[in-house]
Amino acid sequence: MTNSNDLEVLYEDNHLIVINKRASEIVQGDKTGDEPLVEKVREYIRTKYEKPGNVFCGLVHRLDRPTSGVLVFARTSKSLERMNKLFAEQHPDKTYWAVVEKAPKQPNGALKHYLTRNEKQNKSYASDVAKTGSKEARLSYKQLLQSDRYTLLEIALETGRHHQIRAQLATIGCVIKGDLKYGAKRSNPDGSIHLHARSLRFKHPTREEEITIVAPVPSEPLWQWFEKQIS
Repeated sequence: MTNSNDLEVLYEDNHLIVINKRASEIVQGDKTGDEPLVEKVREYIRTKYEKPGNVFCGLVHRLDRPTSGVLVFARTSKSLERMNKLFAEQHPDKTYWAVVEKAPKQPNGALKHYLTRNEKQNKSYASDVAKTGSKEARLSYKQLLQSDRYTLLEIALETGRHHQIRAQLATIGCVIKGDLKYGAKRSNPDGSIHLHARSLRFKHPTREEEITIVAPVPSEPLWQWFEKQIS
């Protein structure tokens, strides 16, 4: 793992580059005008490998701005095409950690909802029944640890819907710490939410071997406490 150009690089080769996204970073450009990660990664490649002209950097998947963790970029158009196909057809194993304000009634479980996205609010609403325009959302979770006030959940994502984990956990009363949009009691000082893309396992686009990437949690004290208890 290397740190360069303000990026925490977890893995890289000629085809892929995987970083540990910070909660404050945006993946693609938006109305804020803040520099997106795709540009930072492009500059990292240009500088490290002394590449002139336009540098290819393809975004394979996305994370919400207040979320941290594993994020994959493709370094060639062929890799991007193969990774897009892999993510669409084979659904790589995505594991998230979430710190929630209230423990779930069952320590382990599976959730299935139908999510309807509200573009104006940039929010998704979960329902037990399908509605016009809704999409099925599935995940499973298990309780890993509890502190005096919070609970750490590990989540296996089966579908990749807009704000899926945030909306589904809030619907069962397990609001993610700091997530005001979905009902948290208060915001986190840095604007983050306690949702972290912990690991990603997928088949390499050219070598056909499985790769597992694990992202260290943020340096924030509660995250660090939970990680130390587990390790």
